[in-house]
Amino acid sequence: MRVAMYYNNRDVRLEEMPTPRIGPGEILVKVITSGICGSDVMEWYRIKKAPLVLGHEIAGEITETGKDVKRYKVGDRVFVSHHIPCNTCYYCLRSYHTACETLHTTNYDPGGFAEYVRVPELNVDRGVFLLPDGVSFDDGTFIEPLACVIRGQRVAGIQPGQAVLILGSGISGMLHLLLARTLGAGRIITTDISEYRLKMARQFGADAAIHAREDVPGIFRRLNDNRLADLVIICNGSPSSFSQALQSVDRGGTVLFFAPTEPGVDIPVPVNDFWRNEIKLMPSYGSSPSDTIVAMEIIRAGRVPVRELITHRLSLKETGLGFRLVAGAGESLKVIIEPQR
Repeated sequence: MRVAMYYNNRDVRLEEMPTPRIGPGEILVKVITSGICGSDVMEWYRIKKAPLVLGHEIAGEITETGKDVKRYKVGDRVFVSHHIPCNTCYYCLRSYHTACETLHTTNYDPGGFAEYVRVPELNVDRGVFLLPDGVSFDDGTFIEPLACVIRGQRVAGIQPGQAVLILGSGISGMLHLLLARTLGAGRIITTDISEYRLKMARQFGADAAIHAREDVPGIFRRLNDNRLADLVIICNGSPSSFSQALQSVDRGGTVLFFAPTEPGVDIPVPVNDFWRNEIKLMPSYGSSPSDTIVAMEIIRAGRVPVRELITHRLSLKETGLGFRLVAGAGESLKVIIEPQR
């Protein structure tokens, strides 16, 4: 089968490898659509494992089932989670599913930028979801990223009427914008350094979109009745965004670290001010099976128009172009790879 082999963000090659063979409790899925995630182009994180086949936002069709698989059949349209928790450990039982060791060690074989993936037995047991009627394969590629956004806003405790600042208007920022609007947030303001993405943020419902190099806290105050943000969501890894977030959060507010910095980057925190004003710092990584179910239902109900975020549909041999588009953070939002083309 054909795969897109990742070497670095500028070197993704179309290569051949054997189609995986499945075991008794496994399934083989023909990948119809596979989204490029912002984490796929975090080169500092990916390159140490290269060469490898990336891709974890997939939707496809089951083409083969192991003899012990009873819940699924050939022809089923599915979304497949790549990382899945055990649901029984100390962390899972306390609802910290993304801290589960099993979640950090599970995946499918080889990756979503391939014509087929083998889904291991554990993932078949708790990470395969039938796509509802009316949910297309394109829609299915948004289930995983939207589930991550749902988890982030849930742990941050978003409330109707809150003023929200989203730092970064790429695909994760757009999903946060659309979900926050769906959940009843009040004023929502986004930032970016790309004029194209600022324009798209306004188009998708931001009350204002500010260039990230401007006085974001000052402008937010002027647009929000002289108050800072109740919730600040960081959607890019620039250290300046983290510093900006700490300057933009109101008393009693929350900063959601949805994106990481590179390893070894420390951000000074004004602990005394945050202590006096009860400001919360909340990280969020990944999603749980329950977040996935909620994401599927929100997409099925049309509450978040995910398909409108797709700017590029590329063939498997064009995956390298897709990586350059996403890494360049220019005139693109969601880039979808179609491995069967």
